[in-house]
Amino acid sequence: MTSQDALNFLSENEIDFVDVRFTDLFGMWHHFTLPARAVDEGTFENGLMFDGSSIRGFQTINESDMLLMLDPASLFVDPFTLHDTAVLIADVRDPFTLEEYSRDPRNVAAKAEKYLHSTGIADTAYFGPEAEFFVFDKMAYRNDPQAAGFEIDSGEAHWNSNNEDALGYTMRPKGGYFPCAPADKLHDLRSEMCLLLDEIGVETEIHHHEVAASGQCEIDVKYDTLKVMADKQQKYKYVVKNVAARAGFAVTFMPKPVFGDNGSGMHVHQSLWKNGTNIFFDEAGYAGLSDAARWYIGGLLKHAPALLAFTNPSTNSYRRLVPGYEAPINLVYSARNRSACIRIPVSGRSPKAKRIEFRAPDPTANPYLAFSAMMMAGLDGIQNKIEPMAPVDKDLYELEPEEKKGIPQTPGSLRAVLHALMEDHEFLTRGDVFTKDLLEHYIEYKLKMECDAVDLRPHPYEFFLYSDV
Repeated sequence: MTSQDALNFLSENEIDFVDVRFTDLFGMWHHFTLPARAVDEGTFENGLMFDGSSIRGFQTINESDMLLMLDPASLFVDPFTLHDTAVLIADVRDPFTLEEYSRDPRNVAAKAEKYLHSTGIADTAYFGPEAEFFVFDKMAYRNDPQAAGFEIDSGEAHWNSNNEDALGYTMRPKGGYFPCAPADKLHDLRSEMCLLLDEIGVETEIHHHEVAASGQCEIDVKYDTLKVMADKQQKYKYVVKNVAARAGFAVTFMPKPVFGDNGSGMHVHQSLWKNGTNIFFDEAGYAGLSDAARWYIGGLLKHAPALLAFTNPSTNSYRRLVPGYEAPINLVYSARNRSACIRIPVSGRSPKAKRIEFRAPDPTANPYLAFSAMMMAGLDGIQNKIEPMAPVDKDLYELEPEEKKGIPQTPGSLRAVLHALMEDHEFLTRGDVFTKDLLEHYIEYKLKMECDAVDLRPHPYEFFLYSDV
């Protein structure tokens, strides 16, 4: 769609407002709104100014002015607004040089796709994330000097089985996978989410309740190219949250909001293509994988400690990546085996369906950065023919201690993966995809505003452990 096509759409559909959206360094969507009559060809050509110092991870106050360039191909109609509103996603630029902004995540994704093409290895990367989420009847929290805590609730949860007005049909811990109504109380809500996602161009494939009993859900969407899929992931989160809010629920994409039950992951299916051919397929290879696919896996596993700084970027991420809750903590690959960090899904004999599934990521990830980082790690594996350790086709959770010793595992904290990123990032900087400027600001913010902020605060459970010492 060209800028003129977008303008014609606004006029022909009598759109009242245009909502401009962009993503900050850490994955949050931001927006402001213009009357549709104020948008013309000049708006697309010249862009729109905004205050970059008010956006996390962007500019200092003495260099605050930044420019947004609207992408006409991103246009869709917001299904939630009272007045007809079209959304346009924007790219961030320097207002003087008009150069792409190094800390604009969408620009990172665009550069990653250009770099892929420049290598000659492939011309297209496809990504298919499976982002899980929790739907709560209540989600409250406080963090004051004298008090801290949170409270969540779900009508599906086992702790409500003995309420005064209880009617049964709650779920046991880890008992949420595929039960029918009335235990699954969120079917219609998920169906509405799917319909609205399809309406705005995010094609859905399946929805279902997930393993965790207290409102955990999953909606899978059809794969797409790297940057487009990252755009769709932002739209996915927007729709899921707003459908839930409109129905009186709260959605969170936190990886581990419920103690003692499964957490939310974002398994990411990925493959590389060249001239319309899937280069990950070789019928003679293990699980139908080509050498390129195996080396891609080698790159993911080698760089996993650093990679997790983008794919699992919250302190809460490492409350999910622990043994005992189906979490993919073992840095090996395997066919069909969900206890491995990388799984090769059963895809039949079709070369087009062959892909690898990286199971460690979670939905707190900024999709533009996470998808780009995964691809860069995989490309490094192909370029350097990095061989992963042999596949393990056993239940990794039940291995004897001697067998477990040789299997590396994911790091145990956000601080650990950020330090790993400090030491291992050359593979990300090729083609200027991730710049030194972005990496330094990302690491500094995460260490200070998240790791330090959590470490400095007393935890409610510490009062249980130590208050009477």
